[in-house]
Amino acid sequence: MNFIADDRELNLKTRVAWLYHMEGLTQEAIAEKLEISRARVLKILAQCRQDGTVQIRVTSRLSSCVALERRLEERFGISQACVIPTPNDEEQLPNLIGMMTGAYLSDALRDGMTIGLGWGRTLQASINAIAPRPLRGLTVVSLLGALTRASGLNPSEFAWRFADLFGAESYMLSAPVFAPDERIKKALFQHSGIEEVLIRARHLDMAIVGAGDFSPSATIQRYGLLNKSEIDDLQQRGAVGDVLCHFIDRKGELVDHPVNSRVMAVHPLELRRAPKLVLASGGWRKVTCILAAIRLLHPTVFITDEGAAEGILARADEVPEWLKA
Repeated sequence: MNFIADDRELNLKTRVAWLYHMEGLTQEAIAEKLEISRARVLKILAQCRQDGTVQIRVTSRLSSCVALERRLEERFGISQACVIPTPNDEEQLPNLIGMMTGAYLSDALRDGMTIGLGWGRTLQASINAIAPRPLRGLTVVSLLGALTRASGLNPSEFAWRFADLFGAESYMLSAPVFAPDERIKKALFQHSGIEEVLIRARHLDMAIVGAGDFSPSATIQRYGLLNKSEIDDLQQRGAVGDVLCHFIDRKGELVDHPVNSRVMAVHPLELRRAPKLVLASGGWRKVTCILAAIRLLHPTVFITDEGAAEGILARADEVPEWLKA
């Protein structure tokens, strides 16, 4: 590894970010000053935002977003709703909601807390927006098992990286997300190390989770955690999405399906014990599963986007089919 070259690249990136954001120089002026092309300046500035070198917060709020926040809080008994504008490119939503989640966590975490973490692209994106700092006695607990192949979205990897930001101790559910069957799951849950994780998960100060749907871009689909027949069967039985890989229907109730009996994860209802339960998820495609997750979890903090907030409120006010019968 060429450490000298790496240091030079890091110094250049930091200098470009400083000159642009702190000293207010134009891109052309930076290119001339550092004797590099303007195209390279643009590329470096983009990298700085993506990897968290530069973290930008917009302090003024759209009145429409604030109004939606108040409606969500009133309608669902949420202590704090955070609504961001829906971007033109919805593919950006996981990153943008993740950045808002990271900003919230940067302000909310304190010494001595025990934090439970879910997984997914949105939560993964929060890493780059969290301001690292040492916190005494902070404990991080991964709330579900790991993937069997390495990935940046691996729940264990995410929990470890999160803990490293604060010099915290981390606890992992060292087992695959899905056990082969319910018998093996029960046996694994009796393992002393896994049992300790489950016990710690019952005493969280804060839990941070997302909600997943069945779209092709959903994490559970992208990593092939279930086969097509299992996914089809779950949907036929009324599943609209998942929380911690527990599949739920639109009422926010667990679907009666073998998959739910073999998931290696903390039960979502356990999370209600936490004084703060953060649900971070957005996108119009996920409105039904997010609403179901709200009904299941009763979150105290909800972070989403404008379009999803509007859809959730509209759907919540509809008369559900199960009450029409």
